[in-house]
Parts: sequence; structure tokens; C-alpha cells
Amino acid sequence: MRRNMLKSKIHRVRVTEACLDYEGSITVDSNLMQSADLLEYERVDVYNISTGERFSTYVISGEASSGTICLNGAAARKVSVNDLIIICSYVDIENSDCKNHKPCVVLVDENNKIVKVT
Repeated sequence: MRRNMLKSKIHRVRVTEACLDYEGSITVDSNLMQSADLLEYERVDVYNISTGERFSTYVISGEASSGTICLNGAAARKVSVNDLIIICSYVDIENSDCKNHKPCVVLVDENNKIVKVT
């Protein structure tokens, strides 16, 4: 048996842009992506703390150290600039490995700069 477990999350990151005129996705500062072990085009779930909205999309890489969190295309309608969101990725793990699994959690400040990675 396999279980779907949290792989990584970027917690309480602030939306910096929403761009309707794009094919879709979420642009994330590449430093945040690397810290959260996210690859370009990886599927993520986005949880909007400010509105309760939840949706899935995929990640594209943004400028390093920019703090960019930009929802693109249809996802741009699910957020407003300055909303706080959580970006999560998941992984399938063998049941026997679940006890030892620890997700990567990236905490940020009000400017989307990394404060702590666990």
C-alpha cells in the first residue's frame, strides 16, 4: 500500500501579482522553489488563507530572491494581491516508509524571504 503524503510546503507566502493574460500556473521565486524542493512544472495545491479558496496548478520558476508569487491565467481569479497562501506538494510513499517521512516546510517573512526551513 502507498500513501499520499505532504512532501513540501511554503507557508503563509504573500501573493505579489495576479496575471490573467497568461496560459496558467503559479510563478514562484526560484530560491523558494529550491528550498521547498519544487521542480518547474510540478503540480502544487494552493490554499488561500485569506479567502478559503483551494485549487491546483503547476509551478514555474521566478526570479531568484525577488519574493515573486504570481498566480497566472485562471488561477489569477482565485487570489488578490497581498492574500496569504500556502503552496503544497505531495508524494506517494510506501506505507512502510511513512513513519520516517518528514515534509520540508519553508517559513517566510512578510516580504516572502525565507526565515526558516525544516
